[in-house]
Amino acid sequence: MKFFQKEISLTPQKRGFHLITSEILDKISTEIQSIKIGQLQVFIKHTSASLTINENADPTVRVDFESYINRFVPENEPYYKHTYEGSDDMPAHIKASLFGASVTIPITNGKLNLGIWQGIYLCEHRNYGGSRTVVVTVFGN
Repeated sequence: MKFFQKEISLTPQKRGFHLITSEILDKISTEIQSIKIGQLQVFIKHTSASLTINENADPTVRVDFESYINRFVPENEPYYKHTYEGSDDMPAHIKASLFGASVTIPITNGKLNLGIWQGIYLCEHRNYGGSRTVVVTVFGN
């Protein structure tokens, strides 16, 4: 069994949903090539951004995700108590919890075994989130 772990600083993104599959693969392609059967786990080290897997072809899907989640978890609600970091902060925490902090993907014959239309999303829930850090863990035989 082989194990590999690395922290990656992602390119800063504006608020929204962004494909990061290629950015992650660029940093770990050598390490996963030797894995015949295994897994990749990606964990984000932030409480106002999240990760998910979804459509990788049509960018309007990501636009629709952003539109929907902003209606589902609106800003400036009078019942929010945690407001000192801006009107987007508490909603960002809620959104991050809804989507989650990690994704796990099978590795088969040295490649991510995603569906043809699947990609890893960085869900940036802050207006100015800055660079986000993910921990990638590769393990397998």
